[in-house]
Amino acid sequence: MTANSRSVAGLTVLITGAASGMGRATAEVFAAEGAHVACTDIAFESVREVADDLVHRGYSAEAWALDVADPEAIKTVTDAVAARFGGLDALVNNAGISAFCPIDADPYDVVWTRAFSILVTAQQRLIRAALPHLRKSASPRIVNIASTEALGATSRDSPYAAAKAAVTGLTRALAVELGPEGVTVNCICPGPILTGMTENVPDEDKQTYARRRTALRRYGRPEEVAHMTLSLCLPAASYITGTTIPVDGGLMARNA
Repeated sequence: MTANSRSVAGLTVLITGAASGMGRATAEVFAAEGAHVACTDIAFESVREVADDLVHRGYSAEAWALDVADPEAIKTVTDAVAARFGGLDALVNNAGISAFCPIDADPYDVVWTRAFSILVTAQQRLIRAALPHLRKSASPRIVNIASTEALGATSRDSPYAAAKAAVTGLTRALAVELGPEGVTVNCICPGPILTGMTENVPDEDKQTYARRRTALRRYGRPEEVAHMTLSLCLPAASYITGTTIPVDGGLMARNA
């Protein structure tokens, strides 16, 4: 058997949207496994607290302010991360926004444009900025975070659903394009997760939805998504690429 490592210790990962929710959980999971973690977010004070907490616990982490809608900032921060840690092994495109809007609403075009800017265009820009560094890694990994809304939509969410579906297409296309270089590109589609985007949903409504829609009858925790992200970034995950993996408690599997 070929000995492929099941450890990310010593590897460097850049995570967008790391100030809270799934991004923060991803930073904590990678740090606990010994990776060098670049925590980025538009909310710099919040993401710096995340990085400082990880360092206080004895892990390797640093924070950068990053607005993923700014293409120049993407390149600057990505290069700075690689310079700080001596390379880059994994990119986790996690940053996101909510983008629900009825098709006939006046601000629809504005919501649509912003959804694609943050949820899709930013991801391909980050990948392009990271590639020169990833190509120097022995196990280069890209994980794009989409949503189960890409697989089955909710009413009045067409900007969000369309953008997340585009992420799955981007993932497949780049997996094929970059496969000959050994760069793996995969996509995770979280289902109902306890994050900032769902915190305004009343607990009773969450419980009702989970019982009716998920096989596990509950909302997921951010770290449950983070562990799948970690798995896809292992050196041992060298033959997994172009996949779209729901982490949804069985949401997409359940008919009734």
